[in-house]
Amino acid sequence: MFQNLQDKLDKALHTLKGKGQITEVNVAETVKEVRRALVDADVSYKVAKDFTNTVKEKALGENVITSLNPSQLMVKIVHDELAKLMGGEVTELKIDNNPSIILVAGLQGSGKTTFSGKLASFLKTKKNKKVLLVAGDVYRPAAINQLQVLGEQIGVDVYADLENKNPVEIAQSAIAQAKQNGNNVIIVDTAGRLAIDEQMMEEIRKVHQTINPTETLFVVDSMTGQDAVNTAKAFNDVLDYNGVVLTKLDGDTRGGAALTIRSVVDKPIKFISTGEKMEALDVFYPERMADRILGMGDVVSLVERAQEQFDEEEAKRLQKKIAKNSFDFDDFLKQIQQIKRMGNMKDLVGMIPGAGKALKDVEVDDNAFKGVEAIIHSMTKVERKNPNIIDNSRKKRIAAGSGTSLQEVNQLLKQFSEMGKMMKFMNSANGKKMMETMSKNMPAGGGGFPGMPKM
Repeated sequence: MFQNLQDKLDKALHTLKGKGQITEVNVAETVKEVRRALVDADVSYKVAKDFTNTVKEKALGENVITSLNPSQLMVKIVHDELAKLMGGEVTELKIDNNPSIILVAGLQGSGKTTFSGKLASFLKTKKNKKVLLVAGDVYRPAAINQLQVLGEQIGVDVYADLENKNPVEIAQSAIAQAKQNGNNVIIVDTAGRLAIDEQMMEEIRKVHQTINPTETLFVVDSMTGQDAVNTAKAFNDVLDYNGVVLTKLDGDTRGGAALTIRSVVDKPIKFISTGEKMEALDVFYPERMADRILGMGDVVSLVERAQEQFDEEEAKRLQKKIAKNSFDFDDFLKQIQQIKRMGNMKDLVGMIPGAGKALKDVEVDDNAFKGVEAIIHSMTKVERKNPNIIDNSRKKRIAAGSGTSLQEVNQLLKQFSEMGKMMKFMNSANGKKMMETMSKNMPAGGGGFPGMPKM
């Protein structure tokens, strides 16, 4: 996410490091490089210039020149201003009405239908809402079918009327049905449209005016950069929407939309989407995004995702197995599947401080565990329970069955053995003592990591 921008900002801010003497000239050079990095990331020149002027003013005002750690202070100033540029504070979705109506609008191909499904899943699982999805795209039958498939996948009702071509009537009928069935959130997916298409824009204005939604969300394909910002303004002139959703942030995104859109339309970014999976939707936190853009990771979001997948009963079962030194490959496979449910691997790696930079040239994707899973699936039940019985002939059979090499099988068995030794140590008196010390040093309210037993 924003890898190019991250690299360029890192390079720009490093110009202060190693300088024998920090001067106003050094600061001006750094600020100039920061501005260049932002413009290269498709941030409008005016926004980039205003941003860097503020950074320069604050840098000189906070005495970066005489600071003991000028580069660190400069990073902090840039971080705080980035967070402010993106909205400063998180803006929650308003779903207090009964029912609450959410209208989803955007350009063709921006990812509205997929987002509608993700939002329905988010509200069902995290907010305990009974959601109704409404297929309001009367021009694209595939969109209706897609929404029905997504609804079935996440266990949410979908209202569709294939015979009716009037989106206003469809929305009204759906709301009436939702009230009868006790749905407390209605998500209306609409047809994609071009901002220059006056007829289509008038149509969505009528839908908006008729149903009077609690929230209107504008979905932006973040890969379209500055064009997305321009269309966001055009849509806002018609709908006066409540918030923005940035989709496809897992692609080759330069970051311009995320950094510019708030200052142009004065509307908060409420959600970001980072993949095709229904779980790949996050509430937008400007502070956390500033952390990630500056390569500081996002440990809070990482822990939150882990906690969502965390099963307390499973953790207790694992703890007992570790205590008995009987953790096996079936347990290992379950842990891999739990990690995969947290989201795409590239996004998860970006949440670990320093990992994105360290693994910059390493291809990280959702197939990272593919070879490991294939090897485990090629083992017999007995071999998974008792890895020690896997001799050379068994290794050859496992390698052939999994489409991997003997070397890869040996490597996995060695890593598993080392992990077993580490788990055994963690369960020992010395290991528990070490964990207690680490737990005390964790941030207040952190509560440790999911699956980690309290000592």
